[in-house]
Amino acid sequence: MGTKFNHTIIASTDRVRSAAFYRDLFELAEAPSWGPFTNLLLEDGVLLQFAEPPVEIQMQHYAFLVDDDLFDRAYARLREQGVDHAADPHWQRPGETNTEHGGRGVYFRDPSGHGLEMITRPYL
Repeated sequence: MGTKFNHTIIASTDRVRSAAFYRDLFELAEAPSWGPFTNLLLEDGVLLQFAEPPVEIQMQHYAFLVDDDLFDRAYARLREQGVDHAADPHWQRPGETNTEHGGRGVYFRDPSGHGLEMITRPYL
């Protein structure tokens, strides 16, 4: 077997709230949680583990590749919830999506301030 990405810990100010945000937005499955982790499972078996570290949280960037139907549903949820978003990472085009790289994309923040990107086509 080659190298596969298995899991990551996403630092959160409120792990339950953050996990619910990702679960509801991206329609993710809940996974068994343990210890300091609230877990979600992506379709490819990657585990997202949300935890509340005892240190200041540094902003990270996470990009999610979704199909066009999920993009439409998730983008509608972002707008319904009043989540600020932009077509670009520098927020020069707020309230818009982009059509770069042959698909659609949008940038926004999760409840802990991490920068999220949702795209419908991979960059490579």
